[in-house]
Amino acid sequence: MVKIAYDPTPLHSEFEFLEFPRVTAELGFEWIQLTPHPDFLPFFHHPRVDRELIAAVKKSVTDAGIGISSLLPVHRISWPDEQQRLAAVRNFTRIIEIAAELDVRVINTEFSGRPEREEDSEAGFYATMEVLLPLLEREGITLNIDPHPDDFVENGVEALRIIRGLDSDRVGFVYVGSHTFHYGDEITRIVDTAGAKLNVAYAADSFDHHRSHGLRYISNPPGNAVRIHQHLNIGDGDVNWGEYFGELNRVGFLDRDDTILVSNVFAEDEDWRGSAKHQLETIHAGIAAAKQG
Repeated sequence: MVKIAYDPTPLHSEFEFLEFPRVTAELGFEWIQLTPHPDFLPFFHHPRVDRELIAAVKKSVTDAGIGISSLLPVHRISWPDEQQRLAAVRNFTRIIEIAAELDVRVINTEFSGRPEREEDSEAGFYATMEVLLPLLEREGITLNIDPHPDDFVENGVEALRIIRGLDSDRVGFVYVGSHTFHYGDEITRIVDTAGAKLNVAYAADSFDHHRSHGLRYISNPPGNAVRIHQHLNIGDGDVNWGEYFGELNRVGFLDRDDTILVSNVFAEDEDWRGSAKHQLETIHAGIAAAKQG
């Protein structure tokens, strides 16, 4: 059965990092995805982790009675400029070591390149993976990648083609619900293309920025190279959640014991407790409805 995990980003302003497992358990989740945090895996910087912190993380998770489903670091692994890319390789090498020390077998991330330098970013990605793939193989860790808005690849199917080019069982795909409209708004096609490489799905809603003839959101001056999306409670945006859960069920994602479904709402910090409750209840309801037909 799929693991349902909580992204604790909404807890940053009220709790210390080592309190996250306890709060996650109190919210009713059995799994936590450890996401970027200044005391652990900060964005784009070397991990702030030593042996003492690893031991403290293990204890906090054990004391809370939950598990770590996955790590989510974000580093410039596809950056078109070599100095930043090499720094990302060093950082990610350490992150793989940390995951192994925590006995976490899943790392989720983004391509983290630049759309205006697509060709250079793709070349950087494959160069990075030449280094990381042997480490993933050695540790038995799977890396799943999201083509994030404003990355060198945003379309879901094209991202899967790039992943396929690695020809590795150690690299899979993250389907982020709130990125649906940047992926190409093709849930069924992406799920079918991904096949067994669809290992992780994130549950948060977003508005379709293509609606109203592209004028649903207006940035000035017109034509700015911006990417707009949200991470809302399920039901507050335009994602077709019946299709989302239905397609995950159709391909067996919801029944696999190696898959993860993460609640990752970032827009409700004022009511993080109510949001988490809503998300957990709605995810379970969506799964139940999909299984009923």
